Amino acid sequence: MDVKLYFLINSLAGGGAENVAIRLSEHLPISAFILLERDVKYKTDKPIFFLSNHSTKTSPIIKTLSIPTYAYKLSDFIEKNSLVVSFLERANFVNIISKLFKKHRAIISVHMDQQTGHVGLRKLNKLLVRILYPRADLIVAVSYGVKQSLINLGIEEEKIKVIYNSYPIDEIRELAKEPLGSYEEIFKHPVLITAGRLTKQKGQWYLLRIFKALKEKHKDLKLVILGEGELKDYLVKLSQELELKAFVWDRDKLSERFDVYFLGFQKNPFKFMARAKLFVFTSLWEGFGNVLVEAMACGVPVISSDCRSGPREILAPDTDFNYQTEKPDFAEYGILMPVFEVKYKTANEPLEEREIMWVETIDRLLEDEALRKHYSEKAKQRAEDFRIEKIVQEWKEVLQ
Repeated sequence: MDVKLYFLINSLAGGGAENVAIRLSEHLPISAFILLERDVKYKTDKPIFFLSNHSTKTSPIIKTLSIPTYAYKLSDFIEKNSLVVSFLERANFVNIISKLFKKHRAIISVHMDQQTGHVGLRKLNKLLVRILYPRADLIVAVSYGVKQSLINLGIEEEKIKVIYNSYPIDEIRELAKEPLGSYEEIFKHPVLITAGRLTKQKGQWYLLRIFKALKEKHKDLKLVILGEGELKDYLVKLSQELELKAFVWDRDKLSERFDVYFLGFQKNPFKFMARAKLFVFTSLWEGFGNVLVEAMACGVPVISSDCRSGPREILAPDTDFNYQTEKPDFAEYGILMPVFEVKYKTANEPLEEREIMWVETIDRLLEDEALRKHYSEKAKQRAEDFRIEKIVQEWKEVLQ
């Protein structure tokens, strides 16, 4: 490329969009990462520059109010006619506003369903999307569901291109073979696993309640939760109130006496996924659902909420992506389940009808080895469609 290419993102503190950006950077000629915040957990050989001293712990209100400052600093850093690709909402706003100060080409990558995904400053975020996103040079949506949600907000369809997230499938499968070391004793037992930030979006409190019910029949069953986030204390406390013994990565000594294992951020989550019986995904909303494809690449059968958007496009690609199931849907590449309400639960509330459906479906999968094997093979087959070698070509066309 003749012009300089930069990737702009909130941070590299862990997360799906951050992982996608890192992977793409290994196949595209980017000059540097530009971060709004100073948190870095993912490794990259590209230079990294920061637009503030903020961190993931800084108040969202302060970071939102700082968007114009970020934008001015970005314009001061990049050259005229640069190409800036941004990931995640706040970085997208900064990218577009920065065009006022320095005429560069702004491509924004949208990783969240705009109808269901706005939390916190919901009205302000939606207003900014309506005002700013049409001013981007191009919008890349990570799924057709995300694209439709943008159209529903009044953004022209011609301005939006769908490019699915990409994965280094061979690398994931190689990493999945890595020994577990001290974690080996957990996986002597049947394990359910999930991965994702400990946030409202992921709905992990529902999984804890479901797991408690499953333990009544499957006494030896363990639950592994990979990820960090602001709901850590709530989820650990809920586990204890459900009378589940919870291991916490920064508190306890590892042993097999626990029921639930909060293992925090893991550089290699695949070695855990590959040894689990099932990957269980209770997200309340998504843009795509990166960890679904990662688990599928490891050959793990997947059971996922049919949330907007992404899981249906991954697990049932020949169906209407606007449809949402109200009962267990044994789709072509995995099982789709009714999505839960965005509502925190306590330990003493009885299971609702949807939670009972999840318990019964997971129980069936745990009991039926042939069904698990079927979905394991289908998962590996579907993961091939998201190879980075294929997806990166679509990005190269866009960037040219």
